[in-house]
Amino acid sequence: MERIKLFDKTFRTFIPNEEIEKAIDKVASKLNDDFKDSEDIPIVLCVLNGAILFTAELMKRLTFNCELLSIKLSSYSGTSSTGTVREVLGLTSDIRGRRIIIVEDIVDTGNTIAELKRMLAEKGAASSCVCTLLLKPDVYRQDIPLEYVAMEIPNDFIVGFGLDYNEIGRNMKDIFVLDND
Repeated sequence: MERIKLFDKTFRTFIPNEEIEKAIDKVASKLNDDFKDSEDIPIVLCVLNGAILFTAELMKRLTFNCELLSIKLSSYSGTSSTGTVREVLGLTSDIRGRRIIIVEDIVDTGNTIAELKRMLAEKGAASSCVCTLLLKPDVYRQDIPLEYVAMEIPNDFIVGFGLDYNEIGRNMKDIFVLDND
């Protein structure tokens, strides 16, 4: 089991890349089934910075026509959520009347998803669905359905595959969990 040190914390391997790739294959297959006969061109909305790696891997597997946009939101400081979601980098295209596939690295409380879905509706999106690499069901507090969940995990602090600790660790191909031993 590999251990890495990021600043003052040590993390150990939690989900190896092979498992991540299999989970992405599965969720991409479901998206492909659901969107294969689309008359319109849905927008894949990458939530920066965390979802970059997941979005890149997902896009390689999607077989339907889609457009890619990004948005940057923030609710984290260090290892904990501030509870307030703010838009750091807004949408660069008009989304009125468009179907949006929100791509997230992780959903925990769901506050970011709730706020993002509200913002998209306000900007005129026809609909939005959620595709997340990871879900922490123990802390999810919304009644918003999450249509595409690649993996469920316990409420542990993790890094790697796009997820960070104070902006580092995103480049790891595996996912690591905080090692309290």
